[in-house]
Amino acid sequence: MKKFDKILKGGILFLSFVLLFFVLNNASINNLLYPFSFGMLFALTWANQKVYLLVPAYLIAGLTLDFSLNSAISLLVTIFMLIVPYYIHVLCKKVMKKWEFGLFSLLSQTATLVFTIVSNGSILLTAINIILGVLYMYSAIIIFEALVVRGFTNKLTSLELISLFIIVMSLCSGLVNISIGEFSFLKLFVSLIIFIFAFTSSSVLTLLMAITAGFGALLATNNPIFMTPFVIWALCALVFKNHHKVFMIIGVLCSEVIIGLYFKLYPIFTIVEALPVVISACIFFILPNRWLNEFAVIFNLSKDRLAMKNVVNRNRELLSKRLSNLAEVFNDMNIIYRNMIKRGMSKDDVKKVLYEEICEKICSYCPERNHCHRTFADSTKKVFEELIAIAFERGKATLIDIPSYLTSRCKQTTAILGSVNTLTAQYKKYLTMLADVDSSKIIIAEQLLGISKVIDTLSKEVDSNISFDTVRENKILDELTYHNIICIDAVVFEKDIHTEVASLVVRNDDAQKLRLVDCVGKVCGQKMAVYEMFPSARPNYTVVNLKTAPRFDCMFGVSQKTKSKSSTSGDNYSVIKLQEDKILFAISDGMGSGEKAENYSELSLALIENFYKAGFDNDIIISSVNKLLNLHKDDIFSALDIGVLDLKNGICDFIKMASPVTFIINTEEVKKVESSSLPLGIVDKLEPLVKKEVISVGDYIILVSDGISDSFESDESFKEELLSLNKSNPQEIADQIIERALSKNKGYAIDDMTALVIKIIEN
Repeated sequence: MKKFDKILKGGILFLSFVLLFFVLNNASINNLLYPFSFGMLFALTWANQKVYLLVPAYLIAGLTLDFSLNSAISLLVTIFMLIVPYYIHVLCKKVMKKWEFGLFSLLSQTATLVFTIVSNGSILLTAINIILGVLYMYSAIIIFEALVVRGFTNKLTSLELISLFIIVMSLCSGLVNISIGEFSFLKLFVSLIIFIFAFTSSSVLTLLMAITAGFGALLATNNPIFMTPFVIWALCALVFKNHHKVFMIIGVLCSEVIIGLYFKLYPIFTIVEALPVVISACIFFILPNRWLNEFAVIFNLSKDRLAMKNVVNRNRELLSKRLSNLAEVFNDMNIIYRNMIKRGMSKDDVKKVLYEEICEKICSYCPERNHCHRTFADSTKKVFEELIAIAFERGKATLIDIPSYLTSRCKQTTAILGSVNTLTAQYKKYLTMLADVDSSKIIIAEQLLGISKVIDTLSKEVDSNISFDTVRENKILDELTYHNIICIDAVVFEKDIHTEVASLVVRNDDAQKLRLVDCVGKVCGQKMAVYEMFPSARPNYTVVNLKTAPRFDCMFGVSQKTKSKSSTSGDNYSVIKLQEDKILFAISDGMGSGEKAENYSELSLALIENFYKAGFDNDIIISSVNKLLNLHKDDIFSALDIGVLDLKNGICDFIKMASPVTFIINTEEVKKVESSSLPLGIVDKLEPLVKKEVISVGDYIILVSDGISDSFESDESFKEELLSLNKSNPQEIADQIIERALSKNKGYAIDDMTALVIKIIEN
């Protein structure tokens, strides 16, 4: 059964090819040029149609029209120049290029040219005929590439529509000469495609198709008689476009009757004259809407995509509201945590509490209590408060701190000292624990506030509607098709005033082509860059996302040297790309050297990197990292030197904590960015230096750790050394800095050394 179905499908396909070539053999330009048939043969071969069906169909159709020796030889030469190169490429497993098809199609008309010369025919007309045939082949390849390779799932580009119209025009040129009595196959074909176009495409395309069909008949006959009926059919079909198919059919049939009987555009109007339109109407009526809807995609995709774009913007609006509400939730949680912070008592309150507790514990059972706390109440209280203060400040009070007048009359001095020292130590531990708990709550509160701000920023980003640029989308599709890059869909929109985004779905083989970026940039009128690429949901296709290329780019070099006689460096560096075209570069210098310093600097840098990647603000990042390190109570200190460079506008934020001076060197001046704050982890509250600098192309940003800066006498001497360096590339500069620093100490590294050099270049 399957074999029978295969034979049946092959037979139907073969008959279709015979009819197609028969029509195109009849197609002409003013009955002088017949360029369409051989061009279609090569185009169908390129489209991977079965050659063993194409060749006999082409031969039969040609001989049916002109059964002569010259015709047979011309047909056989054409077939030979197709089959031999084709199967040679098949055996070599090599795909024939388009230019090879063009070359072989030219050579296939050698016999026709020879017969023209022998018979003293017009060589010029024959040459024009051959050239037009090759051009027709390339035109047909364009539409076959769209429909055969991509399928009926994507909108045709302008160039592909033109190609389709040229094929329809050639078919109409051939059909105008084929009829059975008064029955016109041209009217059958044109009325059917007008029905289909009116139902599946725009009004403009329908009218253009009607005009194209009339122009095809005009080419062959020099008679515009069919132009008017075809346009009237199209107008009548479009009037009922948004109604049921039956109304479209009735409208076109009525117009045909009026054209024939009232306007008398046909020489003789009979039932047979109107029969082609009736048959095409019946075929159109029985065509399933599912088929028509699939066909509509290649013309009417913009409507579906408009609905899709409206859904996208609606979803963005809803997402913005939900994110805004979520940001408020995290902000409320931040407030709750801050209100949970239990501040410690003041020193006066602490002294009062401890004084009362010591009196209760030591003096309550002493027989001299009334004498000390009534007669000498003020002096006794003063002594106790001074002892408590000394214990707080020095950690311990001793007998030397007790006045002699008290030791002479009090037998509990040892007990008092022990109680003061014990209670003070306990209370200090309690205050430390309370401070740690409060710090933890502050950290949590700050993280909640940071999350709230990040979510609020996201909410604002998705709050505005995306403005899709349909005109540029179509231009990109056309431009890519012209450069033989198969793109089945393109979306272009403005993300913000500085950034335009284009998302393309292209063949896997085309995703890496440099021409792709150039084409999109040409249409968008600005430099574009690929920022994301991933497999499409459709097999063998890739999604390529491009956006406006930032004005600047950078390259970096780094060089490090571990402190002499130390196995591990306490310096760490980082250069990472953040969102929104920003670059983070940093050096973290753990206090000291060795494994412990390395772990602390690495921890500091990792925290900061992750906070920046998450989108937190500078203030929240530094404050949170500082408090986290401060909780260790293990002398975790880290000098930090951070730069965040915006590649779009060239503004760099420098954040410095106990780090050496940063130099920005260009051809005109040397800028210094100095630090004044303490390292991370020393104090609870930290105010780092944050400074903005405008960066230009050719600038060098130089960050170093203190192992390098301390090797020079001063910042000025270090600057002079930098100016004397050979500025070729960042890596060589970083290496030279390390060499100069080591030379100042006779090759001895006084501390861990790191030099990070960033060069700003034009993108």
